[in-house]
Amino acid sequence: MITDPDAPMRTGGCHCGAVRFEVDLVDGLHTARRCDCSFCRMRGAVAVSGRPGGLRILSGADQLTCYRFNTGAARHFFCSCCGIYTHHERRSRPGEYGVNLACLDGLSPFDLLSVDVLDGVRHPMDLPPGEGPRIAGRLVFILTDPVTPD
Repeated sequence: MITDPDAPMRTGGCHCGAVRFEVDLVDGLHTARRCDCSFCRMRGAVAVSGRPGGLRILSGADQLTCYRFNTGAARHFFCSCCGIYTHHERRSRPGEYGVNLACLDGLSPFDLLSVDVLDGVRHPMDLPPGEGPRIAGRLVFILTDPVTPD
């Protein structure tokens, strides 16, 4: 259960703990989303938005590796030890970050009842002026059996 979805400041890290960061979120967890572009379909993460300049690597910067594809504008960062995607610099909103919600301390994407899926196949930066991001669908998580955390 999410205790404060509006909290702007969050800390987090990768699975093995090599990378730790803090992030100042744009609108708490209210920007949670998935994307249906070719990369995000395979990555499968729920992202939330970090303010420009609002992501600070506290430790493990030397463990991060970067991946770029297509236009190369977005930079996706992963821990080189455990392989977990931690964050990316956004193409659709340069300067802003997308942060893997599952990497934020005490949170899980399964805490959210539903998550919008943005139309990344027709990326907002490739659309005519005035056409913004489009919703491709919605993912819904329905808990069938209570589970205790690891």
